[in-house]
Amino acid sequence: MGRCQKKGAFMEFGMFHEFPPVPEKREAEAFAEALAQVEAADRWGLDAMWLAELHGAPDRSVLSAPLLIASAIAVKTKRIKIGIAVQVLPLCHPLRLAEEAATVDQLSHGRLIFGVGRSGVLRTYEDYGVPYDESRERFAETLDILARAWTQPSFSYEGKYYRFKDVTAVPKPYQQPYPPIRIAGTSADTFPRIGKRGLPVFVAVRHGSFSDLVPSIRAYREAYREAGHQGRGQVYLRVPAFVADGDSRAKGEARDSIMGFFRYQAALAKDSAARAGGPTAADRIRRAERLEKLTYEEALRNQILVGSPASFAARLREVEEELGLDGVLLELNCGGHIPHAGVVNAIRLVCHEIMPRFR
Repeated sequence: MGRCQKKGAFMEFGMFHEFPPVPEKREAEAFAEALAQVEAADRWGLDAMWLAELHGAPDRSVLSAPLLIASAIAVKTKRIKIGIAVQVLPLCHPLRLAEEAATVDQLSHGRLIFGVGRSGVLRTYEDYGVPYDESRERFAETLDILARAWTQPSFSYEGKYYRFKDVTAVPKPYQQPYPPIRIAGTSADTFPRIGKRGLPVFVAVRHGSFSDLVPSIRAYREAYREAGHQGRGQVYLRVPAFVADGDSRAKGEARDSIMGFFRYQAALAKDSAARAGGPTAADRIRRAERLEKLTYEEALRNQILVGSPASFAARLREVEEELGLDGVLLELNCGGHIPHAGVVNAIRLVCHEIMPRFR
């Protein structure tokens, strides 16, 4: 048996979706194409579909309301898990969020996975009138309120930003005590905090290599273990990816879209650095400069998964073993410029030719 066919622990396969616009067409076509891809993924057996939350970026995405899209997916599909990756908690009213997420969980009969995070896009915080400096505390308060709203008949809460007295959230989630929660980790100090909470973590390689994630994952798992939680802590990797019927075809079809996305991320990091100022600005500038200099060949070696089913699976196995992964969120249209037919074919190949090698 070849290395890429090694049987091991179950690995979850999901697609990370941004619902990109379709060039020269109405927004309605963007929703139609994306939902058709979701239905194909459900039909072919993909484990999960992950929905982004993006605001004020019409050239990138029409997906600003992931829970509304999750409701549509809940009634259009039969078995696929519906993940949010991620709901930006500091921008949400916690009581309304608790009710809306529980509604999706009810409509899907318990298929919701609730991914949460803070996001590093400062422009969005300015647009919503929320100071980014408050994001960490707002995130923690909202997460605590969600747990109370979902598990208690009524509750009261006294925090710095939110106060409730004897309120009731309706409905309660279908899953008990509530949907699985996963948290996105980006900054170094975030990973031990997530590990201490005992929750699964999302990691990503948009700004660095696979190997760059090793110290953060180690810190997460050390904190997880020291807090007395069972197991080692689950890690899920969001990664730019594409698969086609041959290596050269996959690399050729994905190149412009993926590299355009990295350049977009560089510009976004510079914009956030200018808005943030202070000690974090220099780190954002360094990340931006790295992405500006990144070549496609370097990306293929170090931070994306692109190839035929066989080579894709072999490289994924190496990354799985290096990082200790429990699942992947494959960005199968990273950059949003891969035609619909190519994305659908990539979903088919993942489901039929790659997933079986990890089961």
